[in-house]
Amino acid sequence: MYRDARTRELLKVFNSDGQMENRSDLSSIQDFPVELVSSSRKDKTQSSIGFFQRSRNAIMGAADAVRRVAAKGGFGDDNRRTEALVVTIDGMIWTGYSSGLVVQWDGNGNRIQDFLYHSFAVQCFCTYGMQIWVGYASGIVQVLDLKGNLIGSWVAHSCPIVKLTVGVGYVFALGNHGGIRGWNITSPGPLDSILHSELGGKEFLYTKIENIKILSGTWNVGQGKASQDSLTSWLGSVASDVGLVVVGLQEVEMGAGFLAMSAAKETVGLEGSSAGQWWLDMIDKTLDEGSTFERIGSRQLAGLVIAVWVKTNIRVHVGDVDAAAVPCGFGRAIGNKGAVGLRVRVYGRIMCFVNCHFAAHLDAVGRRNADFDHVYRTMSFSRPTNLLNATPGTLPLPITVGTSSSFSMFRGTNSAEGMPELSESDMIVFLGDFNYRLDDISYDEARDFVSQRCFDWLRERDQLRAEMEAGNAFQGMREAIITFPPTYKFERHQAGLAGYDSGEKKRIPAWCDRILYRDSRSSLGAECSLEYPVVSSILQYEACMDVTDSDHKPVRCIFSTDIARVDEPIRRQEFGEILESNEKIKCLLKELYKIPETIIRESTVMENQKKATNHQLRGSFGLPRWLEVSPATGIIRPDHIVEVSVHHEEFQTLEEFVDGVVQNSWCEDSRDKEAILIVKVHGNYTIQTRNHRVRVHHCYSSKKNQLTDPQSNGSRHVQGSVLHRSDFQRLSSSFDVVEQLHKLHSP
Repeated sequence: MYRDARTRELLKVFNSDGQMENRSDLSSIQDFPVELVSSSRKDKTQSSIGFFQRSRNAIMGAADAVRRVAAKGGFGDDNRRTEALVVTIDGMIWTGYSSGLVVQWDGNGNRIQDFLYHSFAVQCFCTYGMQIWVGYASGIVQVLDLKGNLIGSWVAHSCPIVKLTVGVGYVFALGNHGGIRGWNITSPGPLDSILHSELGGKEFLYTKIENIKILSGTWNVGQGKASQDSLTSWLGSVASDVGLVVVGLQEVEMGAGFLAMSAAKETVGLEGSSAGQWWLDMIDKTLDEGSTFERIGSRQLAGLVIAVWVKTNIRVHVGDVDAAAVPCGFGRAIGNKGAVGLRVRVYGRIMCFVNCHFAAHLDAVGRRNADFDHVYRTMSFSRPTNLLNATPGTLPLPITVGTSSSFSMFRGTNSAEGMPELSESDMIVFLGDFNYRLDDISYDEARDFVSQRCFDWLRERDQLRAEMEAGNAFQGMREAIITFPPTYKFERHQAGLAGYDSGEKKRIPAWCDRILYRDSRSSLGAECSLEYPVVSSILQYEACMDVTDSDHKPVRCIFSTDIARVDEPIRRQEFGEILESNEKIKCLLKELYKIPETIIRESTVMENQKKATNHQLRGSFGLPRWLEVSPATGIIRPDHIVEVSVHHEEFQTLEEFVDGVVQNSWCEDSRDKEAILIVKVHGNYTIQTRNHRVRVHHCYSSKKNQLTDPQSNGSRHVQGSVLHRSDFQRLSSSFDVVEQLHKLHSP
């Protein structure tokens, strides 16, 4: 990129090929009117706004240039790549793609139809009977019928599914982390309804309540740095009693140049800065990171930073950390205002922590409400929240054999379309500089109320409280009663309440820095259970008034959170007892696993009164070239008849014969031929099969290259079977078939 050395305006942009690109894309963005403003200290705020407006083209140009270079550099997924393939019992071929598309083909390679039920890559297929099981990179399992209709969908793993396979009446899914879960092969079906009802009645036996204390802290640091004493006062003094620490910082770094660089980096998935890393390192030191606590995730968007630390003794119960960011500044494109969020699984429950910085100024209430609405509706993590909120292994009705921790129904993309991802969380904590001020009060009045600690009067004028009561922002969320002085605005390094802004502007003190939350209760009186798995109460909500490193005071809130989870060993024990003792389930399984009765009727039989004496066993890996069976596979519905045609094919040409004898060694030999067809019949859900064997002879004649019967004057006959055997056994491999053929003899 080239800029004017004096005005810093963007002049030229070069792409990844070294070719100059124009700035035509920028012309499509409506220009903001720019006014020249005074640079006096008195009008610092207006000057800053004017500078941001003058720098808009540079910011947007840099971000757009990086975006175009990234696109040409190959930063993208190939959604057309085939990931999986399977052949179903009706002879159709199904392919899955990295875009989530599932396509049906016929045996000749003609595309029949396609389906898109999930937007993540298809990883694997498994088919049995009339169903197709599809495993996705998101950990989702879907079940389709042979027409492609979606029968069921649920979360199998919290990671990509590597393999699906059938065994002993169950379908098993292997996750990328090595875990295996299984479901009854009938799922979803009537068996699941019975299991769901029976297990639900024993919920109290396997429900376990865990308690964790969560420290949430927010601080607008005003582009400054804090002393170790300040961080200890804010976080270190109370961290020893908590299991999870969440910290949100605002204005870590600002300025047009930094915002431009941040926006450009975001377009290619890069984030962070040296200032942000300094703060993370300092908090690491305060929390004794590596020994007492472990930092498990962080996210930075321009001046916004959020990070989570977990105590090492509960680290195994915390995971699946994911991050997201939503810019709200300059046309929802720049991160001078916006939010960053972290999503964490704690004891199997999903918690989201969102650090926000909303629009400033006393009269910008509507903009602040709009900022919250934009963040809440558009914050999107790399994996949808509903994939994690549905506990791995659970189904809408089907019950998993493997581990699970709830019966919460999976809310997929179809059923929950349009729902914000944050709404799917079991607990949400919003923290940050929301910038809501006090209405209808003067600077002097506010100072008097603060000095007298008459916070009740001040709360009546709090904009955020009024907007929440009116349902305009933070709907359904709660906040502890504020018992600390307003946290904005102070003179730096001036202690006590005398430190409130005493400059020419005399900004009215306000509670800009807040922490709000929502748990999974539908009412305040509900107790923690698998129905309401996360219930929180506030132990402490206060500001650290002794910290003077910024014009804002840091705020902290300590939650006591009860989390309901499943005791897996007990639940598995109850699951097994239900399967063993429930008569309805036993009768249903007996009926489902029953092998249907079948009869094979042989048509016209052709034989030449001679027996093939030299068998060349080929096993079960394919039919010989001279034998055509149509259809080779298919479905026999109840009380229906299917006709199977067996036909002999000749491949020799006239040039291959000398006196009627085949000469080429690579051609089919002239010896008598015999094939044994094994017809395997099983029900929709049966693992065992009923096998029928049909022996087909072809006897070669050197006089005529056709099938003949000496007693029929050379007339051609439809070929059929000279041997019919039915038994009840399973042949699982080519070796098994060969061994069975050794035992057969001609009639």
